[in-house]
Amino acid sequence: MQHFRTLDPAEQERLFFLAPEHFDAGSDPLLLAVGLGATLYSPANRADLAKGVLKQTAAGCLSTVLCLEDAVPDDELDAAEDNLLAALADLDARHPDELPLLFIRCRSAEQLLRIGRRAGEHLRVVTGFVLPKFENETSRGRDFLDAVAQLNTESGRDNAGAPLRAMPIIEDPLTTHVETRLGALQNIAALIDEFQEIVLCVRLGATDMSSAFGIRRSRDLTIYDVQVVASAIGDVVNVLGRAEHARVISAPVWEHFTNSERLLKPLLRVTPFDAANEKELRQRILIDNLDGLLREIELDQANGLQGKTVIHPSHVPVVHAMLTVTHEQYVDALDVMSNAVGGVMASTYGNKMNELKPHRSWAERTLLRARAFGVARADVSFVELLEAGMR
Repeated sequence: MQHFRTLDPAEQERLFFLAPEHFDAGSDPLLLAVGLGATLYSPANRADLAKGVLKQTAAGCLSTVLCLEDAVPDDELDAAEDNLLAALADLDARHPDELPLLFIRCRSAEQLLRIGRRAGEHLRVVTGFVLPKFENETSRGRDFLDAVAQLNTESGRDNAGAPLRAMPIIEDPLTTHVETRLGALQNIAALIDEFQEIVLCVRLGATDMSSAFGIRRSRDLTIYDVQVVASAIGDVVNVLGRAEHARVISAPVWEHFTNSERLLKPLLRVTPFDAANEKELRQRILIDNLDGLLREIELDQANGLQGKTVIHPSHVPVVHAMLTVTHEQYVDALDVMSNAVGGVMASTYGNKMNELKPHRSWAERTLLRARAFGVARADVSFVELLEAGMR
């Protein structure tokens, strides 16, 4: 699979200085974790589940989660499991190039094992499992990871080059409440290190975090405006996202997708859209509530997060356009990586200072993102990438 593969070759050539790499479930885990990009959640009880997965993959969504947890009412759980298993069988009949990186979000370790075993040979289309309300104060986190490891052994995936992966979600009250957060996160870090061969990345459950305080942000605000949640995100990055550990932490969900009354003035500048002759695209972004998403992605990246959970297909091209590395970022990263002895130098673009040792970890992450999402040409703006993705 490859990001922006829906573009024709001539359009790719026009937009990209360096095209995104191809990758699959057996690729380098760090590249795979970064390459998840916009991870689209779908309830497992949805009708025509396999058809929906294929439709969104064809439109450019390369990672999908089929959810058996909060998205499914308790009294529909058995039917949702059957529906999901039927979808896996349907997807297994397809060509591998048609399939996304497919994950299943289960409520418990017991359900995870049950689904994996019932799937049988069709488990091969599953990349891994999402582990909700993950923590290590009780045995819940370990039980989840033991279950994934056990399925790897039972299915032979542990020695096949593409083991079933785990994506824990940090959203439990123990990690949300300040008095228990640090200890809980340190315990989670130790558990993740123990299972590092199968933990792909860590996800953030901002909806559950907000629920602990009876909060829901409006479309005019980002999650970083909600201080109690922003502080929790900051602590997760502080403990789990340190550069020496090379862990990927994915940004929380943006949950707005339909037009609603606007209270605050939009912050989306007019100039870049005028320059690209895309005034209508800017208006579409405002109507679809995507300007708030853009603002939040910018803050996600500033806070050390990569990728994003999304709940609507319209979010996918926005996330991927924002994850594409600009030519200026790429050149800066190459400059920083060109000298291991340190020092300071003016950037090639002549508009900033590159400090070679302090900026090295940033450069490494930027070059990894460039592999997954490509590098735009020097004269190509975010607006052009977004317009191409939203066609």
